[in-house]
Amino acid sequence: MVDGDRSENLDGIFSAISDPTRRAILQQLGQGPERVTEIARRFPVSLNAVSKHLIVLERAGLVRREIRGRDHLCSLNGQPLREASAWIERMRGYWEERLDALERHIAAKQKAGRK
Repeated sequence: MVDGDRSENLDGIFSAISDPTRRAILQQLGQGPERVTEIARRFPVSLNAVSKHLIVLERAGLVRREIRGRDHLCSLNGQPLREASAWIERMRGYWEERLDALERHIAAKQKAGRK
């Protein structure tokens, strides 16, 4: 099982990426760092709305912000996504094992029923 701190981190990550605008921002930042105003230009929402999305992403650790004078430069931090991916992979392995066991059980029951 996941300990408390890691569970909270995963909660924040999954919550942050649950929104399509935030996923699009992450995809955009995957191409390289950008100023907040450059990020906002690509979305049909206000600069304030994009800033709020960026705050959620920052809190989840997915985005880093560097302030250079009046410019706020944002960049992707991929480590939390790798952590979430590793968790998903562990769960996939667990469920594949369980489903394989269920399949074997059902096959054995069906075989026994034919006899």
